[in-house]
Amino acid sequence: MKQPLHEKIRADFEARILAGTLAPGDRLPTEQELMQAHGCSRMTVNKALSALQSAGLVERRKKAGSFVARPRVHSMVLDIPDLAVQIGERGQRHSYRLTRRQVRGPIAGRDEEAALANGAQLLELDGIHCANDRPLAVEHRLIATRAVPAIVDGDFDSISPGTWLLQHVPWTEAENRISAVGATREEAAQLGIAPGAPCLCVERHTWRGGDPITYVRQVFLADAYDMVARFGPAGG
Repeated sequence: MKQPLHEKIRADFEARILAGTLAPGDRLPTEQELMQAHGCSRMTVNKALSALQSAGLVERRKKAGSFVARPRVHSMVLDIPDLAVQIGERGQRHSYRLTRRQVRGPIAGRDEEAALANGAQLLELDGIHCANDRPLAVEHRLIATRAVPAIVDGDFDSISPGTWLLQHVPWTEAENRISAVGATREEAAQLGIAPGAPCLCVERHTWRGGDPITYVRQVFLADAYDMVARFGPAGG
């Protein structure tokens, strides 16, 4: 079946945004320019732009036009923190060391991995976050290559996967789960602590317009990291 034109226009802009060809804040062609370029109606163009807006990729401003959305970077527990920014704000130097990288399919029987993969491959990344060269957290991350194809060629020598995603991929929904855990033998060895030592575990699922983007599990030294949220009563 032939792909509808509005879907083709949407997919083209989505690919360019995720690849970084169009950066946050860049202005998209006007509706009139798109109508002329594709020989289509305003309704077709509007459908494409509305879909990009719903996915959190584009901001549409009345009389100003459409722009690539700026990814949100916050440090509250109810949002998605950028560890590099948080550590820098504490006057420390952040670094990230990649310990494992592979592209694979979801493991049989793991429904959450299958849902994240959505019929495609996953990029699995394990690494260690450090503050002033001291291990702060170990990270296990899975990224949906179908949602973020450019991530497969990402260079994580100077930037962590989480920071890369925050800079390149707008998100619309996230779910955090925070718990106290004891370090496994592998985590303990990487963090330089005893097996079973108390740690803070943060698990997060992130979506864009209903499509899963990434799952991450971060295990922090209990005495070296905290999370803060400020909020008010519902409806108040």
